[in-house]
Amino acid sequence: MFQDILFPVTFGLALFLFGMKVMEASLHAWAGPKLIGFLHRTTRTPWTGLLSSTLITAVLQSSTAVTVMTIGLVNARLLSYARTLGIILGGNIGTCLTTELLALNIAKLGVPMLIVSLGMWAAAVLGGEMLPGYIQRRLPWLQPLQFGALAMAGFSLVMIAIRFMQSIGPALEERGVISWLLEHATGSLLWGAFAGAVLTAIIHSSAAVVAMTMGLAASGALPVEFGIAMVIGSNVGTCVTAVIAAIGGNRSGRFVAWSHVTLNVLGAALFLPLVPLLQGMAASLTGDLSAQIAHTQTIFNVACSLLALPFCYLPIWSRLDRSDDHLSGRILPNTKV
Repeated sequence: MFQDILFPVTFGLALFLFGMKVMEASLHAWAGPKLIGFLHRTTRTPWTGLLSSTLITAVLQSSTAVTVMTIGLVNARLLSYARTLGIILGGNIGTCLTTELLALNIAKLGVPMLIVSLGMWAAAVLGGEMLPGYIQRRLPWLQPLQFGALAMAGFSLVMIAIRFMQSIGPALEERGVISWLLEHATGSLLWGAFAGAVLTAIIHSSAAVVAMTMGLAASGALPVEFGIAMVIGSNVGTCVTAVIAAIGGNRSGRFVAWSHVTLNVLGAALFLPLVPLLQGMAASLTGDLSAQIAHTQTIFNVACSLLALPFCYLPIWSRLDRSDDHLSGRILPNTKV
């Protein structure tokens, strides 16, 4: 039991989260400050906010990081209510990049990529330490190479972790867990969505839950429909971090957090009854079960964001901005939507 199931799941999940944090921190250190400025300059409308947030989330590999960043900017009075709505929607789309990359079935390349990336990082560090100053000034790419190599190492760890989590399939089947899940999956997909939401809230990473679901689906340990329900639920569970980040902030920051919750809960409620349709769409794209989970997450997030985008243009958001500015006695620059 421990060797076949508990250890692979625990170690794989811990390695996945560590790899994600290494990748996120490296990319944030490399491009984070520039991306914050880019976010502030490109959120004049919800549509441009959605596009810029999608790009930044794809680069930082964390929708939670972008949402927390947005709450900080709103608390500092650097962004208005209306600007944040497009950012939230774009964050949900950008976070799909990780799972789509994992769907390429390149997990077997994890160890070689890790060795190459660590070698590149060591070479860049040694070059920065040992080369004379005048040569370093002619090689401005050494520091970006360090961060890029570390990000690649983090992604390699993620792929290695996926292989660990996939290895539990035969053990689960042997112990009757698969038949139990099949029974629950056909009974209520709501149970799967709840499980996905709770798991994501506990570990604060929807990507980890989706990746685990992909691994279980690929090994045959999890029905695809049940996995899709877990993916939908994980979008709700990921809101917990944003709500925690808004505690102690001002009304504007709390608005961002609860807007995130509202948008994701409404999206889940709308698409959960459509799980068979989502599975059919994903199955028409690929026969790989793991890739179907990844494609479903992308379809779900893109569809939810595009459906919600027109509501971001309602005049009520600008009125809320003006009301909040009046109460606080401060005027936000460029609050026009």
